[in-house]
Amino acid sequence: MERKRLRDLGITVGRMPTGAYNAITDVKGVRVGHCTLIYDEPRVARTGVTIIMPREEAIWDNQAFAGFHVLNGNGDFTGTHWLEESGLLTSPIGITNTHQVGIVRDTLVAYEFSHRKDEYFALPMVAETYDGWLNDINAFHLKAEHVYEAIENASGGVIPEGSVGGGTGMICHDFKGGIGTASRLVATDSGTFTVGALVQTNYGDRDLFRVDGVPVGREIGYARVPDPWAEPPPGGSIIVILATDAPLLPTQCKRLAQRATIGLARVGCVGHNGSGDLFLAFATGNDIRAGQKIPYELKMLPHVQMNAMFEAAAEAVEESVLNALTAAETMIGYKERMVHALPLDELQAVMRKYRSNI
Repeated sequence: MERKRLRDLGITVGRMPTGAYNAITDVKGVRVGHCTLIYDEPRVARTGVTIIMPREEAIWDNQAFAGFHVLNGNGDFTGTHWLEESGLLTSPIGITNTHQVGIVRDTLVAYEFSHRKDEYFALPMVAETYDGWLNDINAFHLKAEHVYEAIENASGGVIPEGSVGGGTGMICHDFKGGIGTASRLVATDSGTFTVGALVQTNYGDRDLFRVDGVPVGREIGYARVPDPWAEPPPGGSIIVILATDAPLLPTQCKRLAQRATIGLARVGCVGHNGSGDLFLAFATGNDIRAGQKIPYELKMLPHVQMNAMFEAAAEAVEESVLNALTAAETMIGYKERMVHALPLDELQAVMRKYRSNI
């Protein structure tokens, strides 16, 4: 069966409406770009980089409030110390493989100062998950030009999902994983806002995998779709980026980031010891002009109205993971290792067994 998004398979999770693209790009101004590297010579590459541009304007000129949360810390996300200290997102966000955070971080610095006139410093935000099962990770395939390509490719609208960008070599619940995205529209007394999520999935056991509460991983066992592991890999990980146009302050962004755990729990993530489960949420509902000399005039969504935002974050993260799985295709990579895609016809059959409306 042709790879499709979850809803195109007739499967809906959650109860809140989606944005026009059901993607993080439904948040106005957010753009996403990928660079994907797939080749076998001189060494096997199944890797890439994904870049998120948080605003139409340069984020270092008009910064955004943000918050960070760690479910399990066996991973890396640069720039989080300053974000925790200041509550501000001041750079684009990069996501790549574990051994190439440095090149992405350095290139984002160079990119920023090719566009800024003043001499200052930058602390870019770059996250990683491990793709060394399918990718010859120590070949260091990613170069600065690939990061620039992802930046130049960044756009709104429909986002390629599955085995693309930073998600190229990733695995999820023992199926082929990668990049996924989704969004929700949130009606509050202060107006309607959008919450969008983007994930890079590389975590989880088959037996724990669920779709809308259905134990799909147990139903589609290893006799049908083989376990990819000849031996267990060093670890898993998932990166979650949440974006919203709501006027949230940093503490509210942190609270929103924490709710990624709820969406992941619904799919079957428990934050294993070897997993880096790192979540960032940013909000563009306030303008934070860099270098402003007078106090900022800020808006803040009342805390009591955050409940719907929390629900939206959980739903968007849950569906983002599932979109990554339904989009990703079977891949053969490093040392001829094969990771099978989630079989979509069997997913539909399992869901019909438990749900009469599929």
